[in-house]
Amino acid sequence: MNVLVLHGINLNMFGQRDPAQYGSLTLAQIDARLQALGRELGAGLACFQTNHEGEMVERIHRAHTDGTDAVLINAGAWTHYSYGIRDAIAVLRIPVIEVHMSNIHAREAFRHESVLASVVRGQICGFGVHSYLLGLRAAVDMAAPGGGAMA
Repeated sequence: MNVLVLHGINLNMFGQRDPAQYGSLTLAQIDARLQALGRELGAGLACFQTNHEGEMVERIHRAHTDGTDAVLINAGAWTHYSYGIRDAIAVLRIPVIEVHMSNIHAREAFRHESVLASVVRGQICGFGVHSYLLGLRAAVDMAAPGGGAMA
């Protein structure tokens, strides 16, 4: 199984940016935890971060044909306004899980809306790095043969 982990705009600044909201782990540390859990679950992970919206869209497009079985995405601020990323995700026929370190519903009003929500399988937010880990577990389960059924 191959899972693509997408980190959006400004997420390369984890560990330096607003630790009250995002904790003190760096993006490299988050990716290392995801890789360790992926090995435990029998999934290979490809992690990708960009601050360029077009690059994110291009990477999502490649997931349509490169053997990706599931996607885990934290689009950062793009979550709230990028219809381009939303439309790219809508092309995929594999499970996509949206994750956020902070609870976007308990923050500034503009963060309450996710334009991705209608095209992803589910959303996990507010649990710090555990949002990513829970999201990876869900993505692997949903992508497994016979997976994805709501228990």
